[in-house]
Amino acid sequence: MSDLLERSSQLKQALVDFILDAEGELAVALETFSKDKFEEWSKVQTQSQNHSAMAIDMFLSDGRVNDKTPIDCFIDETPDLSESDRTLLKSWNHSFNGLFEVIQVSDSAYDLMNWLTTKLYRVSPNGRQEDAKLSRLKVGEMVLTRIAPLTEGQWIFSGPMELLGKLGKPKLAVAIGNFRDRFKQHLYGDAPELLEESWQSVEIYHQEFVDFFGEAEITMPGRDFSQRFQDFQETLSENQLQRAGIDSSKSLQDLAQESGVSQEAMEEMAAELDGTSAVASQLLNSGKSIKMVMPKVDLPKPLQRAEQLTVIVHPRWGNCLLDDYQVLCDRLSQDSDSLETEALDKQVKRYLEESTIHPYIWQKLVEHYPEPLETALQRVLEQPDFQIQTDLQATLQTYGKPAEPELPETASVPVHLDTLFKEALAEVEQPKGKGKKKTKAKAKTGFGAR
Repeated sequence: MSDLLERSSQLKQALVDFILDAEGELAVALETFSKDKFEEWSKVQTQSQNHSAMAIDMFLSDGRVNDKTPIDCFIDETPDLSESDRTLLKSWNHSFNGLFEVIQVSDSAYDLMNWLTTKLYRVSPNGRQEDAKLSRLKVGEMVLTRIAPLTEGQWIFSGPMELLGKLGKPKLAVAIGNFRDRFKQHLYGDAPELLEESWQSVEIYHQEFVDFFGEAEITMPGRDFSQRFQDFQETLSENQLQRAGIDSSKSLQDLAQESGVSQEAMEEMAAELDGTSAVASQLLNSGKSIKMVMPKVDLPKPLQRAEQLTVIVHPRWGNCLLDDYQVLCDRLSQDSDSLETEALDKQVKRYLEESTIHPYIWQKLVEHYPEPLETALQRVLEQPDFQIQTDLQATLQTYGKPAEPELPETASVPVHLDTLFKEALAEVEQPKGKGKKKTKAKAKTGFGAR
C-alpha cells in the first residue's frame, strides 16, 4: 500500500472517531441526519445491513453544522494537520454515492463505471474495506458504495459496500430506481451538468404543457386527456430535436445515409423505440448533440377511465394527476352544515399519505380553501389547535413530503438509462417460451422499471 493510501486510512479513522466522540451541535447534527436517513431508507426495499455506517459516512460530507461540513469542523479543530492532510480532507467533501459496475480488476485498484452517468473511476482500497467483499468484486459485478477523491484521477472506497452481483437488465433497472429513492442527492454523482439539464427539462416540460394545453391546470375526462397527451409527448420530442438542431422531418433513409448506418439497422432501431423517426434520430445523434431525453409516459388505465382527471404542472414540482381533485374542491367549497365530513376527512388523509401528491397541491388547496381545510386537518390529525398557516409544512414533512422540490419522474434522463428501462421492460413483458418474438416495450412513468 502506498504512503498516501495508508495516510488516507489514518485520516479517515481519525475523522470518524472525531465525529462519534463529538458533543454539542455536532452530535445533535449527526443524530438528526441519521434519523432522517433511516426514515427515508425505511420506505425503500433494501437488504442492506449497513444503514448506520452509510449514514455516518454520508454525514461527513453531506451533514451541516453552522453551514460547515463535519469534515471542515474536523480540520478547524485539528491544528497539527499538514497542508497535504488538509488538502486531502477538503477533497473528501466531494465524496459521493454511486451504483458501479466493475469493469476491470488489477492488483491495486478497480476500474468502476457509475451506471447513472457512465463515468469511469480508478478506485483503490486503503485497508478499511473488508477483504471478503473486495475478493468478490469481479468484472461485471455491481456494487453500491461511496467513493472519495485521493488524487487527480484516483479515488478510494469510502463507507460500506453493498454487493449486488451480476444483474440482468430488469434487475439493474430496479436497482437504479431504488438508488434514486435512497440517494436522491447523489443521483448523478459528480456530474452536476446532468442534474442541471434534468432540472431544466422540468421547466421546459411545464412551459410546453402550458403552450399546448393553454394553462398549467386542466380538468377533462381521462380518455380525452390520454389522446391529447400522446400528441403532447410527440410535440415534446419534436421540440427537443429542434433545440438540438436536428431535423426530425428527414426520412429513415436520409438519416441512415447521413449516419452511415444501414437502413435495415435504422428500421430495427426505430421499431424498438416506438417507430418514430424523431426517437430514432435522437438515438443516432445522441453522441453529437443529445445526452438526455424526456422519458415517454403511458397514462395508467385507471386514470384513462376517470370521469374528471385533473392535471397540474409546476416548473419545479413537476406534474400531478388526480382523479378526485375536483371532488375534494367541491367538498371544501360547500357550506359547513352540508359537508360530508367523513368522506372529506378520508380524502384529506389520503392526500397526506399519498407520496405522489406533492406539497404544491397543498399550497393550491390552502390558497383557495384555507378555513375548511384547516378544520378538516384538525379532525384528521386530532389536533384542535392546528393552524394551517404555521403548522402545515411541518405536518407535511412528517408524512414524508419534502420541504423543497425533488427531481420529478418526468424529468429528462440520460439516453443510456432511457434505453435500459425500455429494454428491461421488454424483457419483463416477453412471452414465455422459446422462439416467441419479444413484445414491444412501453415506457412507464418514472426513473427505472420498478
